[in-house]
Amino acid sequence: MAIQTWDEIHKQLDEAVAHIRKTIDSTPKVGIILGTGLGSLVDGIEMTGTVGYETIPHFPVSTVESHAGRLLFGKLRGKDVVAMQGRFHFYEGYSFQQIAFPVRVMKKLGMETLVVSNAAGGMNPNFVAGDIMLIKDHINFFPGNPLIGPNDDSWGDRFPDMYEVYNRKYLAMAKAVAIEQGLRMQEGVYVGLTGPCLETAAEYRMLRGFGADAVGMSTVPEVITAHHQKNRILAFSIITDMGLPDNMHPCSLDDVIGTASKTEPKLRDLIAGCVERMDV
Repeated sequence: MAIQTWDEIHKQLDEAVAHIRKTIDSTPKVGIILGTGLGSLVDGIEMTGTVGYETIPHFPVSTVESHAGRLLFGKLRGKDVVAMQGRFHFYEGYSFQQIAFPVRVMKKLGMETLVVSNAAGGMNPNFVAGDIMLIKDHINFFPGNPLIGPNDDSWGDRFPDMYEVYNRKYLAMAKAVAIEQGLRMQEGVYVGLTGPCLETAAEYRMLRGFGADAVGMSTVPEVITAHHQKNRILAFSIITDMGLPDNMHPCSLDDVIGTASKTEPKLRDLIAGCVERMDV
C-alpha cells in the first residue's frame, strides 16, 4: 500500500475532524482505546455524543467481533474524554498509517493523554488468566511502523526517542490507584505481533526469552503514533489466556472475550481512578 504524504494526511484529518465537529462540541483531553471484549468499559462515561466510524471520512471500520465501531464523547470523573469503542489491526488488512489515523484524529480534537487497553496472552508464569497487567514497555514485532514515510516536524521528531514511552508518572499513579482499590495488578512488557494466528509453543518460548510478559496483536502502532505526537501514554492488558509452552491448552475468541468481560469491571474502575488524577 502506498505511503501517503503529509499533505494528504492533513487534508484527510481536517475532513474527519470537520465531520465530527458538526455534532460534537467538546475538546477531549483524554483518549481511550478499548480492546477486544472491553467495549463496555465506557459504562462509566457520562455520554454527550457518539459518532459511528462508518460516517467519518477516511476513518477505518472495525471488522472484529466485539468491536462496535464508534467514537464516544463524554466526561469520565469530570474529565472530557473520547473513547474508541473498537480499534483496528494490521491483520484486518489495514496499513500502519490507517491504524494511526484515529490516534491522529484524537490529537486534532485536543487529546493530550492516550489510555490504551487490550486483551493479551500471558507468558509470565507468575500471571494467571484474568490478571490486569500494567504495560511498562513494549517490543515491536510488527513488520513495519506507522512513522515510515515522510515526517512532519510540526507533529513530531523524525527519529523519536523511545525512552519513557509509557509515562513514568502515570505508571506510579496506576500502581497507587490499584493499591487503593485492593486490586491485584501485574506489570510487564507487551510484545506486538501481526496475528491473526495465536502463537505456537515454540513462539511463546522465544518471546518469553526475549523478555516479554504478554503478547497481543495491537497497541504498539497506536502507542508509537501517540508518542510521536507528544501524547502521554498509559496502557493496560487483560491477560485472557496463558501461553505457557509446557502447559498449552486450546483457546478461542469466545474464551478471550469471556475472560476479558469478567475482568472488565476491575479495569473500568482502575482506568476511571487514573483519569480522575490526570493533570489534563
